[in-house]
Amino acid sequence: MIASVHLADVGVGKGLAAQPRTPKPARVPGLRSARIGFGAPLGSGLLPKPDFGRLAMVTFWDDDAALDRFVDSDSLARTFARGWSVRLAPLRAHGTWPGLDAGIPVSRKSEYDGPVAVITLGRLRISQGVRFLRASAKAEAAVLAAPGLIFATGFGSPPIVSTISLWESPSAVAAYAYDVAGTPHPGAIREGRQKPFHKQEAFIRFRPYASSGSLGGKNPLAGDWMERAGVA
Repeated sequence: MIASVHLADVGVGKGLAAQPRTPKPARVPGLRSARIGFGAPLGSGLLPKPDFGRLAMVTFWDDDAALDRFVDSDSLARTFARGWSVRLAPLRAHGTWPGLDAGIPVSRKSEYDGPVAVITLGRLRISQGVRFLRASAKAEAAVLAAPGLIFATGFGSPPIVSTISLWESPSAVAAYAYDVAGTPHPGAIREGRQKPFHKQEAFIRFRPYASSGSLGGKNPLAGDWMERAGVA
C-alpha cells in the first residue's frame, strides 16, 4: 500500500462543498480509504482553529497506478490541483485504520535515515474530548519548537482528528515523541494509554517519495529532501 496527503487553499465555499464528496473505496478502484477535512494550524490553544478555506485529504491506495488514475480523472482531485501533495511509503505503524496494511512493521527502529512523514489518525471518543484537547494543546506547542521539524499541521472533521508532520530524520521524530519522560508528547501518550482518547487510532511513519505543488507558495519538501529520501 501507499498513502497520499493533499492540502490546498481553495476558499471557504469550495472547502465546504467538498466535505460530502469524500471518495469511497467501492467507487474508486484501488482506493482503500480516504478522509477529507479542514486544515487546522497547530498551536498551544485549547480549541483548534480550523481554516475553512484550506482543504485536506489523506488517502490510502493499493499502488501508484490507482492514485494516478484518481489524480488524472476525478473532479475532486482537480480541487486539490493547485495545492501541495506528497506520496508516502509506510515504514512503521501503531494501531489500526481502514485500509492500513496489517503487516507494516511496528518496531521503532529502521534502517532508513532520510526525511520522514508522520500521520496520526484518531476517531475521538466524544466523552474524552476535553482530556484530549488539553493533552493535544501541550503536545502541539512542543512540536512547533522541536528540532528537526520541517512542517506540521492538523486537519480533520469531527470526530476524526488528524495531524501530518514532516521531519528531517527518524531520530528527530523519536526525540520529540519518546525521549524525555514528562514532556508533553510522551505525557500525552501515557494519558492515552491509561484511558483511551479514541475509539480507533493509528500512528504511521512514512518515507516520502514524491512531493509536488505548493502550499502558501512553498513546497515543504523542495530542495534536497527528495534526494535524501533516496528518490532520484
